[in-house]
Amino acid sequence: MTSAFSFPEAGLPERLGPPATLDAAQQDAADELINGPRRGVYGPFRPLLHRPPLLRAVAKVGEILRYEGTLDAALREWTICVVARDLSNVFEWDMHRPLAAAAGVPGAALAALDTGQPLPDDLRADLALARTVTSELIGQHRLSDATYSDALSQWGEPTTVELLTLVGYFAMVCWLMNVARTPGRLS
Repeated sequence: MTSAFSFPEAGLPERLGPPATLDAAQQDAADELINGPRRGVYGPFRPLLHRPPLLRAVAKVGEILRYEGTLDAALREWTICVVARDLSNVFEWDMHRPLAAAAGVPGAALAALDTGQPLPDDLRADLALARTVTSELIGQHRLSDATYSDALSQWGEPTTVELLTLVGYFAMVCWLMNVARTPGRLS
């Protein structure tokens, strides 16, 4: 489904894609992605191919968060969608919106996020709080005392740390792709 909001880089030519030819280190890093859980070189890994050590480190953090994390799938995918929307990133929105829906995030919540409308009143409390946490982190670079207290009450310290790290990770890759003009989901 096409987003209601435009993305500033959508349709512009990619300006920091993968290198035209890969040296041995770049090819090894690409092969690791192709043979790993991602099964390809796409999204932030296109520009990261220029720096294989960074690609490997970023990929590892992402794998831990997505494949070894403790957040329930709906919370994880919703939070990624919130980051993508708040940072106007077409790739992560296109990639994670269907994953969020499949994980049980209500379509009405995703539509509200997409159009900048208030969230549905009946949205799960943890998802509504994740929206607040993400927006405060991105907009204010910190959490208010009230939001921090709510996060600890909702999730406890370990899960709060994981959620904050998820937001930071996806903010980093969104910023990289926004600069690189990485295209949306590849067919």
